This record gives sequence, C-alpha cells and structure tokens, in this order.
Amino acid sequence: MLVAKVELPGGEERVAVLVHDGVYIVAWSEGCRSLTDLLHAENPVELVSSLFDSNATLIAAPQVRMLAPIDRQEVWAAGVTYKRSQVARMEESETGASHYDRVYTAPRPEIFFKGMPRRVSGPGQPVRIRRDTKWSVPEPELALVISPQGKLVGLTVGNDMSARDIEGENPLYLPQAKVYDQCCALGPAILIPEEPIDREKMDVTLVINRRGVEAFRGQTNLGQMKRSFEELIEWLYKDNSFPDGAILLTGTGIVPPNEFTLEAGDIVSIDITGIGTLTNHVVRG
Repeated sequence: MLVAKVELPGGEERVAVLVHDGVYIVAWSEGCRSLTDLLHAENPVELVSSLFDSNATLIAAPQVRMLAPIDRQEVWAAGVTYKRSQVARMEESETGASHYDRVYTAPRPEIFFKGMPRRVSGPGQPVRIRRDTKWSVPEPELALVISPQGKLVGLTVGNDMSARDIEGENPLYLPQAKVYDQCCALGPAILIPEEPIDREKMDVTLVINRRGVEAFRGQTNLGQMKRSFEELIEWLYKDNSFPDGAILLTGTGIVPPNEFTLEAGDIVSIDITGIGTLTNHVVRG
C-alpha cells in the first residue's frame, strides 16, 4: 500500500492512498489525525483499510500537490553501506581513506544526523548546492520509516545531497558536507509493506537531466546493500529515543564519476521499484 502526504486545492494537508491514476483521501478518525498517527498505529495497513472508502471520489494527481512524507520525525543517514560508496569515499579523501575502508567491514555502521523536517524538500521542490562547494552530488537512497518503538513501518525514496569536496578535505567536515538547508528530499510516497520485502527485486535508478539532456544515469539493486535494515535500525536506536519516530537513509550504491558535479537547474530523478519516482530541481545557495 502506498500512502502520501498531499496538499488539497484549498491548502489543507491530508493523507492519501495512491493508485495508478490519482489519490483517495484517507478519512480522519478520533485516533488518526496525521501521517504520524497512521504510521505509528499497531497495524497501519489495517487502519488505512478501515478509513479508506473505495467508493470515495478519485482525485486526479495533478489536482493535489505532493508533500514530503514527514511530520515531526528526525532524519538520520547511514553511510558506506554499499561497496561503490566505500570506494568513492576513499577516492575523495586522502586523509580519511582508511577510515571508510574500516567502517565498511566494522560491526558498527556510520550513522549521522541529517536534519529535521524543515530541511527536507518534497517532490517538485528544490534541493540545494552549498555556496562553498565545487563538487556536489545527489545520493539516491532507500529511506526507512521507523516507529518510536524501532519498528520498520514503511519505505520511501530519499536524496541525501552531499558536498564531496568538503567531506573529502577532512572527514570531520561531514556535518557541513551533509547538513544544510534543502539538503535532503523525500517522497513521493511511503510504501507500507503488506508482505515481506524482497530487496533483490528492488532497483534504484538515478537520472540527472541538464538543459533537457541526460547528463548521468546509474542503477543499483537493494540486494547490493551490505547491512540489513534491522541492523541499521538497531544501531540507530542504541541509547537513543525517538518519540516522533525516525526516517533513516540507508546509503547509496550509485556515485557519479569524479569529474561530475551538479549545477543549478539540473533535474534529479530517483526511482525505486514499488515506491515511485522522486524528482527535484537543483538550486545553488
């Protein structure tokens, strides 16, 4: 089941069930007044089914504005979870190459804070290049939607924008390379799994268009991720509480060549099988 956060023509924000040709608005109930209420229910699919009236009016997709599927959750990110990411991080950093090599095989993963909802862009909104970078890339990632109890409740598409030259200069600069205004995008919807997730059947595709021409295309498969979802969630929740839940970006397996950098005006599209396509345009700070 795909659920999304949408803005109706009058400006009201609601939760909707996505179907092929539009959306159905989920009815509010006493115990469900937000996306967070729905996601953190004991059985989200059952709750949506109880509130979803299949006889309701279908709203065509162009009549609503898709919003980032987030309320109050913190956004965190895991790094170096794919072999390609390990190699790229070692290439960009002369001083920290051995650290990235070791963290790929270490029991403890790299996990860092990415931002609060105000830093997150939704579908069609801009993602930003920092003013002080000359080498910036998008990082297409699967994002885990997690309840306050550490339960995986959904999956969405994420873009973890990154200034590779800043991080490469010194690994201690990672927060500056990763955390700034419009440094992250999420959407277009959250997949609430109704059956076990088969990572081998989920492809991640990144396409970057520049002035109407495809400038880069890359693809990987979630089966190439070294760490399990459960492992990453367990480490995130160690000695950490998330009363509003959390969203965890799980790392990237697609890295453009070293000579490539984003430019203002680029269009970044990230598609993950079964979830949909997240598209954002690039601006510069």
